[in-house]
Amino acid sequence: MIGIKLLLAFRLELYSDEIFYWQASQFPAAAYSDLPFMSALLAGSGAWLFGNSPLAVRSLFLIMGSCLPLLMYWLARPITDQRQALEAAALSFCLPMAAFLGLLAVPDAAMIFWGLLFIGMLERATRTGYARWWIGAGIIAALGLSTHYRFSLYIIAAVIYMTACQVHWHYWRTGKLWLAALIATVGLYPALSFNLLNDLSGIDYHLLSRHPWQFQSEGLLHPLIQSVVVTPLLYLLLWYTLWILLKRAWKGDSHATLAASFAGVNLGVYLLLAPWSDTTRTTLHWPLSGYLPLLIFAPATLRSLRDQLARRWAPTTACRLTAAVPTLGLMGTFLIFVGIGSQGFNHQLQNMLGTGVLSNKMAGWQPMTAHLELLLTDSGLPADSLIVTDNYYTSAQVKFALPSARTFTIDQDKTVRDGRYAQYVLWAKDEAGLRQNARGLDAVFVTEDSTLNYDEKLEVMNRACGIFQSLTLINQLFLYQGDKTFSFYYAKNVQTTDEQAHSNQELLENLCPRPSLVWLDFPARRETVGNLYQISGWVVNNGFGIDVVRILLNGEVVGQTTRNQIREDVVARQNGRVDPDAPNLGFEYLLDTSVLRNGSYQLTIETIARNGERQLSAGRRISIRNP
Repeated sequence: MIGIKLLLAFRLELYSDEIFYWQASQFPAAAYSDLPFMSALLAGSGAWLFGNSPLAVRSLFLIMGSCLPLLMYWLARPITDQRQALEAAALSFCLPMAAFLGLLAVPDAAMIFWGLLFIGMLERATRTGYARWWIGAGIIAALGLSTHYRFSLYIIAAVIYMTACQVHWHYWRTGKLWLAALIATVGLYPALSFNLLNDLSGIDYHLLSRHPWQFQSEGLLHPLIQSVVVTPLLYLLLWYTLWILLKRAWKGDSHATLAASFAGVNLGVYLLLAPWSDTTRTTLHWPLSGYLPLLIFAPATLRSLRDQLARRWAPTTACRLTAAVPTLGLMGTFLIFVGIGSQGFNHQLQNMLGTGVLSNKMAGWQPMTAHLELLLTDSGLPADSLIVTDNYYTSAQVKFALPSARTFTIDQDKTVRDGRYAQYVLWAKDEAGLRQNARGLDAVFVTEDSTLNYDEKLEVMNRACGIFQSLTLINQLFLYQGDKTFSFYYAKNVQTTDEQAHSNQELLENLCPRPSLVWLDFPARRETVGNLYQISGWVVNNGFGIDVVRILLNGEVVGQTTRNQIREDVVARQNGRVDPDAPNLGFEYLLDTSVLRNGSYQLTIETIARNGERQLSAGRRISIRNP
């Protein structure tokens, strides 16, 4: 399993969260807009120790995540016998999200590492009463609170455990518990100091702005989604284990109370709040902290189920049924590795699966930065050129690959969505920082077009054209048959204020390279066509106009045409009069399907503007059936 993690950690490029933590490490601080310092410290330390590579950035997270089975054994050994402790460690490989932990440089690896240490030290502290375990628990709690806001659930669970266990009540009157609590509060300092100095922006993001706090019916699917992620049989086993532990805890079993407290708090909070909380971003991994304590007792539960089944069916059948639980879980582990790992083999897999199937969030960054470096060299631009991007993770990827470059981002969408806008303002790496620190300079402006729809690209270009005196397309990079696309512009003269930019509004209206709005009238989606078929639609480009309209099937050009059809309806409805070719905005192309094999095809329209900018649009699936 560790070998698979190492291979994928080496092969996969950094995705948005990882590259942000690396960038944050270049600006050392106690906390950042979305999290305290721990993730940035680990990412930066890994790069400092082992070099500037994705594997190096992930290295310390990888070590922490790979320690999970050892931690499970260490946690379970005082509570159960050696056999069950080994089985609990083995079951961690069958819990897909746990086995995957550490592959990515994200805070959950560190948070769960500290969390399991905290539970183990708390168990030892309450069992032995030794001060060293209480102090250790306090230190680990401080480190956990310095990792993520979600670690606070561990503290809540610990309070419930100490309150629910009557045999531990005497610790509330001892100095050791309160010393541990005092040490733990040190971990609150990074987040509290940042929030008090920055209008509570981190707390606002995590508790308010990120969540709608209105009932959403899709939140009711939380148990179903979790059962798929955990694998159904293991999910049921863990909840059944929690039920057994709660009954034992009610009877005064302190070990059952320990596991039930940490599992119940972490699972219960996310289950109850699911219909009102964030459903737009990946939150599948949040309940993982609740499943892990249950693994301590899951082997005993599984054996008990096997014995019950053996009374109804043959012993062999009972063994096979119970063996299906870890087997299915292990299959889920390998599936999650395949799913994530596929992004390291996009070129190879795309030939089999086609376009628009594979995720490329962790792919294409190295070719993009290599292309940008070559572009700077060919243009005679220095290595410390000014690079401005439309989103923050492109900016961070450029800085990671080209350390000498001066990078800024005008992102006002993804930074806000991910709770990082305030951070870029503090770093003066936002639009205001660009205007203030790069006045009058020329730059290369980069947009990741494959993440933008027409309205988003239009907004980005309008904003960029208000910052620079002019924008001229240099070239474009199409990766994975257009699934990941970047455009590179020569941006002249950073304007200092909006007023100065608007003084050139007439010039900007003529020079701003805006995207094309493309629509296919025919064929319809999923339509079956044959023989000679007339493809028709329209294109509006309120910038330079359109030279060529190309017809693509499965990424291959099968014909091209021009806009030669008068479409007054489009002019009226889409503000088409600004297009230099209005009212000739419609196009037609007669496709001869007899030269093509029968089957399913991805039909795409490629437009080439007069400034040379290519754009892939209006993709839809059609079928070709010739007699």
